[in-house]
Amino acid sequence: MTTESILMEMEAGKQICIECQTTCIDTIKYCKSQGGRYMDMVMMSMMRDCAEMCMMCVNMINDGSEFMGNTCSLCAQICDRTAIACEQMSNDATMMFCAAICRKCAESCHKMGLNSASYFRRSSLVTEDALLSS
Repeated sequence: MTTESILMEMEAGKQICIECQTTCIDTIKYCKSQGGRYMDMVMMSMMRDCAEMCMMCVNMINDGSEFMGNTCSLCAQICDRTAIACEQMSNDATMMFCAAICRKCAESCHKMGLNSASYFRRSSLVTEDALLSS
């Protein structure tokens, strides 16, 4: 991968994470306004966790963290589960929109998790000498 393509992929990944975070928060507000079966605490907790994980993913990407790959992989898992939770209300356009954004974010984060070694900007604090002396 060229540096330019890596930077473009990272930026696209950050943007979908931000979109997913915003969509989850907006969907939680929507659920609260609808009441009744929309007040499913498991589903709402999944959306909150998804929103939090998306922002953590953005922060790790921005920092060039060596843990970015793990964070993105976990984000992909949470986004997939959130999509499944939202899809339980398949007759609601808002819930299906949230599910679609979560699926798109999961795909992007999964890819970033697999390619994370290409993204590192910060060198590891653990050196070969440190490993040998322990």
